[in-house]
Amino acid sequence: MTATVIVMTTSAHLPSGAPSEGAISADASVTDRLVDANGQYAAAFADPGMDARPVLQVAVVACMDARLDLHAALGLELGDCHTIRNAGGVVTDDVIRSLTVSQRALGTRSVVLIHHSNCGLEGLTEDFRTDLEMEVGQRPTWAVEGFRNVDQDVRQSIQKVRTSPFLLHTDDVRGFVFDVKTGLLREIEPA
Repeated sequence: MTATVIVMTTSAHLPSGAPSEGAISADASVTDRLVDANGQYAAAFADPGMDARPVLQVAVVACMDARLDLHAALGLELGDCHTIRNAGGVVTDDVIRSLTVSQRALGTRSVVLIHHSNCGLEGLTEDFRTDLEMEVGQRPTWAVEGFRNVDQDVRQSIQKVRTSPFLLHTDDVRGFVFDVKTGLLREIEPA
């Protein structure tokens, strides 16, 4: 029996050193590398026998920032939670849609909101949309949802979730700021 070792890195860059047998070519596009890595993953994959209902009955809404490894930071395993991510971890209509499906169809009861320090949306204004309109000739239909104060933005997110008429469970909604330098969560008290 031979074992296959898959080297995972925390960036899209290939590990340094000589390529091993079955390694992904440095000439491949990032997408090609991801597809090749999936082939290696699938070769050793075993169906965990789970359904779509999260074991911990929790949905986590967080920023898409590549520095946030939510499962590792929160001690989560595959199947523990629903994870909903977007730029800024903003509670948009689509996030409410996902949370509604998560609660009403798949049994979640708790919501954890995670923003983070040094977010790319911090300080970004609706001028971003105007600049896009000038560049491409069409105004985006979506809002940028930039903010100046991360704590206040978390409070706003908590309020949006707690007041949504579509959500069944709004009593266990908590918000946090993840510090990208220390890895620690800081809880934000609601307004």
